[in-house]
Amino acid sequence: MSDGQAKKMDYMNKLTALMEEYPRIILVTCDNIGSRHMQRIRASLRGHAVLLMGKNTLIRKAIKTAKDDHPDWQELLPYIRGNVGLVFTSAELSDLRPKLLESRVPAQAKTGIVAPQDVLLPAQVTTLEPTKTNFFAALDIATKITRGCVEILNDVKLCVEGKKVGSSEAALLQMLDMRPFTYGLKLTTCYDEGSVFEAKLLSITRKEVYSAFGAGVGNVAALSLAVGFPTLPAFPHVVGAGFRNLLAISLSTDYSFKQAEALKERAKAGPAAPVAVVAKEPEKKPDAKPAPPPKPSSSSDEEFEDIFG
Repeated sequence: MSDGQAKKMDYMNKLTALMEEYPRIILVTCDNIGSRHMQRIRASLRGHAVLLMGKNTLIRKAIKTAKDDHPDWQELLPYIRGNVGLVFTSAELSDLRPKLLESRVPAQAKTGIVAPQDVLLPAQVTTLEPTKTNFFAALDIATKITRGCVEILNDVKLCVEGKKVGSSEAALLQMLDMRPFTYGLKLTTCYDEGSVFEAKLLSITRKEVYSAFGAGVGNVAALSLAVGFPTLPAFPHVVGAGFRNLLAISLSTDYSFKQAEALKERAKAGPAAPVAVVAKEPEKKPDAKPAPPPKPSSSSDEEFEDIFG
């Protein structure tokens, strides 16, 4: 066996041993990551997870070889594509996700790379000289000269996600000293004890899961009660309604049972005597001195004397 074949066998044995040791795996892509950046990522995962890179053909071959002993691994085969790596862990995947995402670092846009996200160039007054307007003209960006600098008049989408970055776009972003992209591990697929699902589901919290489950149980119970079909979610409501009916019969008749005795005793005692509330009389103020009667005017006295002498 040649050295190359021996290395391939060692790699496949190592991959199989890791997959048997760890119950959870996250598939990640490692595009545009340098060697130093990868070393920092491995150091940050130490003690929490193990990152293994390798050729896709060897990964597929190792998984297919273990088909008889581990048939659930076969579900990972469609996702072994691109510059993929495997992160093995025993911890909860939702707890490991933040540590994997914190490895992303900002980077400049380079000519020919595929944009991982849209890049919006906002309207602004740049620090570029008027001689740089040819870059904006090549990209059909409306500009004007303001105080000796180039001003971008409108917001412009410079790069589109999934499309290659052109030379003019890359040169303009470098002149503006913009680092629009972030590079690091990108989570794609998760394997959790035989279940395979998309990595974006890890962002869902337990509270959201419980809330959605509770809403679903409530809908099932409401539908069951409406159509009269017995189901487990509707069982507590049926029992509660039956108890209220028995309690109503017990209070209306001589029939009694243990759970109704306390309420029947309370009903026989009658309502509690109301507490008399004595209102405090307001303090009487001393009587005010009555106002003197109005004095008749002199004109009315003169008229009275004229009539009666």
